[in-house]
Amino acid sequence: MSTPVDPHQPGTPSPGPAGPSTAVLERTEAEPQVAEPGDHERFSHYVRKEKILESAMSGEPVKALCGKMWVPGRDPEKFPVCPICKEIYDGLRDPQDGED
Repeated sequence: MSTPVDPHQPGTPSPGPAGPSTAVLERTEAEPQVAEPGDHERFSHYVRKEKILESAMSGEPVKALCGKMWVPGRDPEKFPVCPICKEIYDGLRDPQDGED
């Protein structure tokens, strides 16, 4: 014995002129958003002053003390300080920016 099928359910075969046919469901999967890894959007980072000036002139990304790479372009006063940058600045860790 077969179970009755609700014709209003998605994916239910719809009867055609020659009888039941197969329905095709299209599924769109969300593409993963490619974003620069890290939390640079949430924190202000410490960067050497000369590197910020170079970045402003060239448009090249800078590397923060914690190792994050990005092109500065926002007001750092509006965000909390990166805790890793703060530890490095306070001398609790070694810098990750490639300079000592």
